Amino acid sequence: MNIAESPLVRFSGVHKSYDGSTLAVRALDLDVRRGEFLTLLGPSGSGKTTTLMMLAGFETPSGGEILFDGKPITRTPPHRRNFGMVFQNYALFPHLTVGDNVAYPLTVRRVAAHERASRVAAALEMVRLGGMAARRPDQLSGGQRQRVALARALVFDPAIVLMDEPLGALDKQLREHMQMELKDLHRRLGVTFVYVTHDQSEALALSDRVAVFNDGALQQVDTADRLYEEPANRFVAGFVGDNTALDGRIAAVQPEFAEVALDCNATLRGRLVGSAVSGAAVQVAIRPERIALRDTTRPNSIGATVEDIVYLGDHVRVRCIVDEKTTAVVKQPIAAGPPPAIGARTHLEFPAEHVRIYA
Repeated sequence: MNIAESPLVRFSGVHKSYDGSTLAVRALDLDVRRGEFLTLLGPSGSGKTTTLMMLAGFETPSGGEILFDGKPITRTPPHRRNFGMVFQNYALFPHLTVGDNVAYPLTVRRVAAHERASRVAAALEMVRLGGMAARRPDQLSGGQRQRVALARALVFDPAIVLMDEPLGALDKQLREHMQMELKDLHRRLGVTFVYVTHDQSEALALSDRVAVFNDGALQQVDTADRLYEEPANRFVAGFVGDNTALDGRIAAVQPEFAEVALDCNATLRGRLVGSAVSGAAVQVAIRPERIALRDTTRPNSIGATVEDIVYLGDHVRVRCIVDEKTTAVVKQPIAAGPPPAIGARTHLEFPAEHVRIYA
């Protein structure tokens, strides 16, 4: 394997326990490719932030090895790793100017003053804050402070930039704007970014690949489109994007596909993920935008009653009752016409190629 093909970072059998018994991260094998934007995604307590902190050097693994460019760094202190870091709370020095905040990593590295000035100016231009070096953090908006933190993380040409929920403190509109800026900056610089978030839509919008964590274990690493269209298990299907799930048991198994007898006394066909034998309890999952509302019975459809309709601009969200304990959500584009009225009987068509069946 040549240098271009080898991973920049490799977690090999890494695990972490804070109390000696419970594992915050378990048996982690994960590669970070050179120049990619990799997001660590998961709910609170899933192990994503612990993984980032171990890579940064602020936490030490209880076992396993972390390699950077093929060399072990598991016991290398943070200041010797040459990694940039951006935190949610910005961690700016309030008594220093913007320029001095950005210059701080160069100051501690004893970079000459004239070179510091030119590199700070370049870093501020990079994040579109040119001309603001003399301001103080309290004179900036939240988005501007976040850009200062990013400039500080980039000013010393780090080998990799680590970001821990960096947009979490921003409002929705500003967060979405900053997402576009981050993606554009990554594209222009080609620096490797490792990003932590619990926001699924943010992960899908930003990343070349997403690593999904749950309960300390890595569930799936994939591109955004494959993660959404081909979830590896029930957790990923339910956590990444909206999902309609129905319980049942395997009625018949065919190559790639299976038929499921649902608890609501209907049968659906879909792609079997993994393996399951006849009679096994399974969950049928499908994205709400893949379900079609029909006036009459169609192949691979079930009857339902419309319970609620929510208008969301480009689509309506239709919640349907399948039986006393089961609901299904449908996203119907406005262009498809008006949905059935609340209380009306309808038929939900589940295209078999978009249905996933999980044991």
